[in-house]
Amino acid sequence: MKRSLLIKPMMDENYPIAVRGEGIYLYDVDGKKYLDGSSGAVTASLGHGVPEILDAVYEQSKHVSFVYRSQFTTMPAEKLAQKLNKCIHSKEDYWSFFVNSGSEATETAMKIAIQHFQEQGKPQKNKILSRWVSYHGITIGALSMSGHVKRRERFVPLLEEYPSVSAPHCYQCPLDKIFPDCQLACASELETAITRIGAQHIAAFIAEPIVGAAGGIIIPPDGYYQQIKKICDHYNILFITDEVMTGLGRTGKMFALDHWSISSDIITIGKGLSAGYTPIAAALASDKVMEPILQGSRSIMSGHTFSANPQSAAIALAVLNYIEKGNLVEEVARKGDILLQKLYVLAKKFSLIGNIRGKGLLIGVEFISKSSGVLTQKIVNSAREKGLLLYPASAGREGVEGDAIIISPPFTISEKEINLLVELFSETLHEVQGD
Repeated sequence: MKRSLLIKPMMDENYPIAVRGEGIYLYDVDGKKYLDGSSGAVTASLGHGVPEILDAVYEQSKHVSFVYRSQFTTMPAEKLAQKLNKCIHSKEDYWSFFVNSGSEATETAMKIAIQHFQEQGKPQKNKILSRWVSYHGITIGALSMSGHVKRRERFVPLLEEYPSVSAPHCYQCPLDKIFPDCQLACASELETAITRIGAQHIAAFIAEPIVGAAGGIIIPPDGYYQQIKKICDHYNILFITDEVMTGLGRTGKMFALDHWSISSDIITIGKGLSAGYTPIAAALASDKVMEPILQGSRSIMSGHTFSANPQSAAIALAVLNYIEKGNLVEEVARKGDILLQKLYVLAKKFSLIGNIRGKGLLIGVEFISKSSGVLTQKIVNSAREKGLLLYPASAGREGVEGDAIIISPPFTISEKEINLLVELFSETLHEVQGD
């Protein structure tokens, strides 16, 4: 090729050309081997080239790979909806609306929440509240809900002003308080925002149970979500949890919110639903949310050409069966503890590390720096040269000035490979800290 016509994240950067994946490794066209320490974008949770998933791809392709959702349903899509419902620890059933990406899932969740109240004769309840230092997707609706300053800045005139609440960030508290003396002031901010706007105008509050790319893995303190849920219920506001990054085993629980033993009204999932083997995501709505719609228009005003297509549904079903068969959620919790302990040792060795936090195989490393991402990119680039893939993240009090990376290897990583990951990361930090 004379020149590439592919629009890449940075068009002046020379990216290696990936040609093969096997287990937790990727290989480029020159034969170089990379340990996938981030599962791509926290997506390839089973690793690469899993025979059982590849078999599912082939088997479904022999039957039918596409039907349009207004003309047919299919057994793979029906079975996947049933399977997901069983994954949720709730007395209610949850309905699945399948889409293609996490951005579409959160935007669909927003539409379902608004329609839930429209069908009850409350069209004025149409605002969504969200937190700063959050990320819910790149489409205009999803970006409106996102409190990711860098990703919002080019499109602010087009966006709704939905972020209204501070992130529950104990390491760099935006309210200058210390837990538990703070009495969960970050959760109380939600009630303040509701009072200022008026509950009669608000349909839902959306939050990532554990903040991902916008904050370098932010884990709320105990009691936070219990208070959030109590506030939402009191003001008749739906609680949406964005589990696109955290869902389906990544944190050592099937859903990250399970760590706090409460449930939400709408759940969005993506990434791990297909483990990267096909584009698919979903918005899962409870019976409570669906009831007025079922009694009213009987149709959710949203849809995509590839929604619930049988090829992707069959692959996602195979992924969930593989996770269940291998007890991988429990394995993620066990391996995550091992990896965290090894990273804590590195924190004592490298003064560059400010904070390490995580659950399961979703771990954030925040650095002592205010380079607005420059240091992050140096670390990511240095690690890649050494054959380790890391995921860059925003960090700092407002998610703007700080530096962080996410370590999130496939669930199938072995203890020997965990040691190699930590060794390569240590070599990276030694080189960058020396510079």
